[in-house]
Amino acid sequence: MLNNMLDSRADAYALLRALGASARLLRHLQLVGEATDALIDTYNSLQLRFDARLIELGAAVHDAGKITFPEELDGPGSRHEPAGQALMLANGVPPAVARCCVSHAAWQEPGNSFEELSVALADKLWKGKREEELELRVIDMIAAQRGQLRWDVFTTLDSAFEDIAAGGGERLRRSIV
Repeated sequence: MLNNMLDSRADAYALLRALGASARLLRHLQLVGEATDALIDTYNSLQLRFDARLIELGAAVHDAGKITFPEELDGPGSRHEPAGQALMLANGVPPAVARCCVSHAAWQEPGNSFEELSVALADKLWKGKREEELELRVIDMIAAQRGQLRWDVFTTLDSAFEDIAAGGGERLRRSIV
C-alpha cells in the first residue's frame, strides 16, 4: 500500500498544480478520475482484490509529463510519458504510482499490473473510446482472480465499460476549459 504524501486524489492534484499543471490538464485528469471511480465501483461490486488507491492516484497523475510537454495535451506525442514518471519520482511519488505515467500508454507491454491496466482503461473510456484488446486483458485478469472463464464475466464487464464510455461525449464537452 502507499504511504506517502499522496493520500488522495486531491493531494495529487495539489502537487501537479504546484508543479505548474494547466487548468486544462487538471480538468482532463479529473474527468479521467470520473471514469476511474466508475471502474472502481464495478470492481467493488464484483468483490475483487485490488489496490483502489493505486488506480485512483495513478489516474490522477498519469499525464503529469504534459506539464513539461504541454503540446501533447492537444496533439500526438509520447515524450510526456517518461518525463511524467521522472517528475513524479523526483517529487516523492511512490514508484508504483509514477509508473502509471508510462504504463497508461504502454499497456500492451507485458508485466503491467491489473491496476496499471485499469488506469489505461479509464484513460480510454473517459472519452467514450472502447479498446477491445485492453478490455479483454482486464476481463481475463478478473476472470482469473475469480476462478472463472472469460465469458462468465464478459457480459457484466462489457456492460459496465459501455456505460462508462457512454458518458464520454458529455465528459469531452466538460473538458473544454
